[in-house]
Amino acid sequence: MADAMRAETVTLAGDGGDIIEAYFAQPLEAGPRPGMVVIHHMPGYDLQTKEIVRRFAAEGYFAICPNLYSREAPGADPDDAAAAARARGGVPDARLVGDVSGAAAFLRSQPLATGKVGVIGYCSGGRQAFLAACSLPLQAAVDCYGAFVVGTPPDGFPLKVGPLDRLIPQLGCPLLGLFGADDQHPSPEETAELAGLLEKNHKDFRFHTYAGAGHAFFATNRPSYRPEAAMDGWQRIFAFLAETLEG
Repeated sequence: MADAMRAETVTLAGDGGDIIEAYFAQPLEAGPRPGMVVIHHMPGYDLQTKEIVRRFAAEGYFAICPNLYSREAPGADPDDAAAAARARGGVPDARLVGDVSGAAAFLRSQPLATGKVGVIGYCSGGRQAFLAACSLPLQAAVDCYGAFVVGTPPDGFPLKVGPLDRLIPQLGCPLLGLFGADDQHPSPEETAELAGLLEKNHKDFRFHTYAGAGHAFFATNRPSYRPEAAMDGWQRIFAFLAETLEG
């Protein structure tokens, strides 16, 4: 029973009370559980993201991924939904905060929930995890190669978002950042700039950059996958969550 779980599609109240789709996984073994909100990458609410949700459940967490593209293309193929969202410049920041707030509330409403909730995001979701951690009462945040926390997208980039450095004083929980040395968005220079700002503001953060890894090194279905970096990254994630959500 240790890794038995139930995973299913549910609905929850997101930003403005909108009912949105989400993927929820929970351990079946009885016991108090912290929660994790998984924010999907720019390609959308796909099979690979759902696998990540199940991994957190296998490790003993209530885990949920809200479909941030529910409004743009309800019920659509993830690729089509992502294309529709990109055509609009991505998910508005305020709406993202509302959707993550709804997902966190869903986790805290579960029987045996401890009330502690963390957030993790990949790619654009990494930036959004940082945004959520600066905007909501969360207990842990993990940013996996989230670009444009500092800096702005270049011309022609599908995301139309602004930097989040103004929010750094509001960061209210420990932050783990995992990056690739060969990534361009965010570049090592950008992650160093962010680290400097976090240090200046006396924030609790831990950054690690992997040599030989670029963007999306966790993505098992893409050529960018780097097994050694991903395996070490998962170890760091679960050690961090054990300290922040379980300790």
